[in-house]
Amino acid sequence: MTGYAIEIAGLGHTYPDGHVALDGVDLAVRPGERVALLGPNGAGKTTLMLHLNGVLTPSAGTVAINGMRLSRKTIRDVRQQVGLVFQDPDDQLFMPTLIEDVAFGPANFGVRGEQLAGRVNAALDVVAMTEHARRSPHHLSGGQRRRGALATVLACRPDILVLDEPSANLDPVARRELAQTLADLPQTMLVVTHDLPYAAQLCDRAVIVDDGHIVADGPIAEILCDAELLAAHRLELPWGFDAEVLLAARTGADRAHT
Repeated sequence: MTGYAIEIAGLGHTYPDGHVALDGVDLAVRPGERVALLGPNGAGKTTLMLHLNGVLTPSAGTVAINGMRLSRKTIRDVRQQVGLVFQDPDDQLFMPTLIEDVAFGPANFGVRGEQLAGRVNAALDVVAMTEHARRSPHHLSGGQRRRGALATVLACRPDILVLDEPSANLDPVARRELAQTLADLPQTMLVVTHDLPYAAQLCDRAVIVDDGHIVADGPIAEILCDAELLAAHRLELPWGFDAEVLLAARTGADRAHT
């Protein structure tokens, strides 16, 4: 055991058309850390994310989850430990009702009976979607579908959550509700996003990926307050947004909470 929840060493990935999406990526994330994975479009963020539970296979290097090296022999165990929440909830909501969608994952891992029902009910409760359990996902709002997709992953009881653009296409209220839900979760978290304020709200550490390489890694306060670094990698805070003020407010809230 290495003590890391996620340990990536020398990771490379080349697509069939010859495009090198990742080249020599090293990344270590400790249990309980919340890390924002930032970068412009085409930087390699999603490609990196898809290696964490074996959706993609490395062209070079290794991926280890909780000390277990990802391979054909370990992929099922790794997928129980790493939950991916995709940008489009429709990628995870395909059953007639939400409760059936939430049950699908743990049932696929062999969970049955009262244990399955308990997991489903607990996951729906965490995301405040119990009252919508019997509804069709197609009749839910965008924010409700995003929380429903999160419930499908939480029901599998993963140690690690990987979220792809969790705030995309959400209205302000839905953004806030999802952020509150995510902030209360105990899992190690990797948040892939262009939304820098959302990253500041959820994460303590930021990693910038550009052109298939990690180009910066440090406390999120330092990363977001470095305007020159952000500009060099086509990242930009919204007009009028003061990262130092938000981070100071968050620090104060964290201290009050503890």
